[in-house]
Amino acid sequence: MKIAGIQKLTLVDFPGHVAATLFTQGCSFRCGFCHNPELVLPEKFEGLLLEGEVFEFLEARYGKLTGICLTGGEPLLQPDAGKFISHMKALGFDVKLDTNGSFPDRLEQIIKDGDVDYIAMDIKNSLNKYVQTISSQKSKVKSQKNCHSGLDPESRLLIKSIQRSIQLIISSGIDYEFRTTVCHPYHEVADFEDIGKLIQGAKRYFIQNYQDSKRINESIEYSAFTDKELNEANKIMKKYVKESEVR
Repeated sequence: MKIAGIQKLTLVDFPGHVAATLFTQGCSFRCGFCHNPELVLPEKFEGLLLEGEVFEFLEARYGKLTGICLTGGEPLLQPDAGKFISHMKALGFDVKLDTNGSFPDRLEQIIKDGDVDYIAMDIKNSLNKYVQTISSQKSKVKSQKNCHSGLDPESRLLIKSIQRSIQLIISSGIDYEFRTTVCHPYHEVADFEDIGKLIQGAKRYFIQNYQDSKRINESIEYSAFTDKELNEANKIMKKYVKESEVR
């Protein structure tokens, strides 16, 4: 596993746990507003931790930590993510996985292995805006009536992967959440009708407002939602999911 860093203590990343967070290097998306460019852009990559160092740290924290968050980047970009999760579980920790849903085959196997205790999946946008939202080159995002309209085969496969990952998580029997980080020009309140339909029946959903910090594409002017917009979006989502909150 390509582990780029460790947050040694978090009380918020893994609900109900005193946890550490492991950050993996590399991502399958290029969201312009991403605040972790050093984990996403190869030209910004820094040195990696040895797996032995990571497990030595975890073993030393056993009894003090109850959970481990595996985040990124995109953890499932790594072909050995499942094995790594199983190793953490064998050490006695509960494991939370953060994913963007672009690797449903690996996600399905991890669910079958039974070593992950909580899954958090980012819902980047409505399907009609998905491909544009995850590309750092797109400064203006326009909705298409048909999410498959004009898409190349790779983009069509991505949309199917996102849909499949959502259904895998909902039907997994594992505790989970979906979440969307919102900002202009990528998101509008109206998008949440389609986002709601995409994850209809889900257990838990969070709206996270954009925070101005590091980002992949500095040339785009981003802005956060207003409180009114956040509340309107959350009201829409409450029609579709069991629990929706602004976080």
